Amino acid sequence: MRLHSKVAGPARKEFPVENQDKLTAQTAVSPASAPTVGLPRTIHLVPMDHLNGFDVRPGFYEINGATAIPGGVNFTVHSHGATSIELLLFRRGEDEPYAVLPFPERYRIGNVYSMIVFKLNIEDFEYAYRVDGPYEPDKGRIFDKSKYLLDPYAKAVTGQSEWGSSSPRGQHYKARVVKDDFDWGDLESPLIPMEDLVIYELHVRGFTKDGSSGVKHPGTFAGLMEKLPYLKELGINAIELMPIFEFDEMQDYREEGGQKLYNYWGYSTVSFFAPNTSYTASLEFNREGTELKNLILACHQLGMEVYLDVVFNHTAEGNERGPFFSFKGFDNNIYYLLTPDGKYYNFSGCGNTLNCNHPIVHQMIMNCLRYWVTTYRVDGFRFDLASILGRNEDGSPMNKPPLLQAMAFDPILGDVKLIAEAWDAGGLYQVGSFPSWNRWAEWNGRYRDDMRRYLKGDQGFAQAAALRIIGSRDMYDPNGRKDASVNFITCHDGFTLWDLFSYNEKHNERNGWDNTDGASDNNSWNCGAEGETGDYGINALRRRMCRNAFALLMCSRGIPMFLAGDEFSNTQFGNNNAYCQDNITSWLDWTLLEKNRGMFEFFRYMIRFRKEHRVLRANVSDGCWGLPDVGFYGVNGHCGGFGEHDRYVGVLFTGGERGVGPQAVYVASNAWWEELYVHLPELPASANWTLVVDTWEETIPAPRSVSGGFTIRPRSVMVFVGR
Repeated sequence: MRLHSKVAGPARKEFPVENQDKLTAQTAVSPASAPTVGLPRTIHLVPMDHLNGFDVRPGFYEINGATAIPGGVNFTVHSHGATSIELLLFRRGEDEPYAVLPFPERYRIGNVYSMIVFKLNIEDFEYAYRVDGPYEPDKGRIFDKSKYLLDPYAKAVTGQSEWGSSSPRGQHYKARVVKDDFDWGDLESPLIPMEDLVIYELHVRGFTKDGSSGVKHPGTFAGLMEKLPYLKELGINAIELMPIFEFDEMQDYREEGGQKLYNYWGYSTVSFFAPNTSYTASLEFNREGTELKNLILACHQLGMEVYLDVVFNHTAEGNERGPFFSFKGFDNNIYYLLTPDGKYYNFSGCGNTLNCNHPIVHQMIMNCLRYWVTTYRVDGFRFDLASILGRNEDGSPMNKPPLLQAMAFDPILGDVKLIAEAWDAGGLYQVGSFPSWNRWAEWNGRYRDDMRRYLKGDQGFAQAAALRIIGSRDMYDPNGRKDASVNFITCHDGFTLWDLFSYNEKHNERNGWDNTDGASDNNSWNCGAEGETGDYGINALRRRMCRNAFALLMCSRGIPMFLAGDEFSNTQFGNNNAYCQDNITSWLDWTLLEKNRGMFEFFRYMIRFRKEHRVLRANVSDGCWGLPDVGFYGVNGHCGGFGEHDRYVGVLFTGGERGVGPQAVYVASNAWWEELYVHLPELPASANWTLVVDTWEETIPAPRSVSGGFTIRPRSVMVFVGR
């Protein structure tokens, strides 16, 4: 055991003004870009230590990372098992340090090393660390002083700003100090109620990278910002960005059949606190994140929220054969879940698993989320493979995971949306049972699966579809798990909506794994021909199937989410796992917007219809006109069952609102290949039914009154409003 004095460095002493020329002034004020830790606001004049030509003194131990302060830079880093740590300073773009500054032993308190280096201009250097300690692989300790280590709290990572070139590929990552002086003005966050959200999932690069996007800065945050008026016109009020934390697109880079395959999606984090600099239109040396902040500000000005798809389940360091650039070198046995013999548990499917409920990792994740909320004004997070966040240090699921509970009750995160992908690659599936505290929503994978099977006409799925449409009350008690279900039929992982009705099988041959990668249970249907076809009837059926899916999504209680490009029938040519395809396979083809303008108009109409009828979004009362809040109907018009036609679903929503009055919406869906005659639910004599949606038609029909009953054509959806 090493013993240390209670005071790290010389005691503070105030000096008269006339001695200022002999001393360096340290302004002990919490920097704007760092958390407030109760630092004094007076100026103290203290004698400096001299270390390899630099003036240094003990730093601010509670501010992690590297932070600019008046007169210098504060460096704080921690390791439980290290015996020594060195700070390495590099000139921009150079691979060898021009200065090596060992942290003096007395600059250490507990396991935290902190040092202020004076007269450093943040634009003149990049930095990394070297950490020494025991090498005991069977115990998970693999310290290696020869490795340059990236600061786990780095706010910007070097060598990543140009996509596809000059990548360190896991070797010699370095960090920069970021100056945060962004002016957010007096604009408040939108704070949109969960029930009112329409979430649009997109990949920042792929959204505008193709020349058909017509933007000035394709593939960037700036390019996305140019498209915000389009999203506003569509009716979107929340965008969910696939990973924008710094990742290395060259990880696992390879060439197959003459094409370049990248880590395109980015689900392999290099740095949790740094934005991906290859997504910027211009270099932002020491002001990294400015373009992303401008994007978020522009979204807020348009009343749109921004959510980040975050990957805290693993890192880009992989397993024993993976790179060694950060967490492995600081405390491998703390940051990762390890087997008793020091190997890596792989509940993520990517080689390693973060030890999320260890106090050190727990603290880092909480600090990270608070940072993105306070510094970037992010409105929500979708957690990739979130079930891992509830695993114990031995890998077993926890009954009351402290990390998930901390997120649910954290004051800074109080208004933030928390959305879980409630499963992991280790077989843990928690859809409907994810630890919630009435704060967590979930990607409802059962909604996706049941609705896909119902839509393509599988027998026996009418009741399951009806339950999903009314908000999956069999899974989420509306009293205890309100607004918990994020409903989706498509997302980045799987077929696009057009491909869902164009392919029976996945076609991932271009990924280089002989079509063995990606899910095989897609519950898709090609409508009679595999892939592209010139058959008018098949293409008309595919368009109708897409309209059916989106109409039911917009008429389902819960939070709707869909994949970018579905609104104009974007295709990935049958690839359901396009994680490595940095090309037109994954990029949106904006020429399809004009080709399929009718689909776009239908999506826009259904989003607006949902917003105009709150009874679709929430239980606004216990019903009206003597009818329940929700009811199931068969073709005979009676409530409670589906009768002889188990491919027909009728769902009635009713309620009354102040200023609106009693209202009913009846959603009729025929997944059968023959037409049916259906009796409408009975309304009082003072009310009548109006047909407002019929997906059999290529265009939105003019509203018309209907009484008694109606004929619903094969494989179509009709929506009626009762007033």
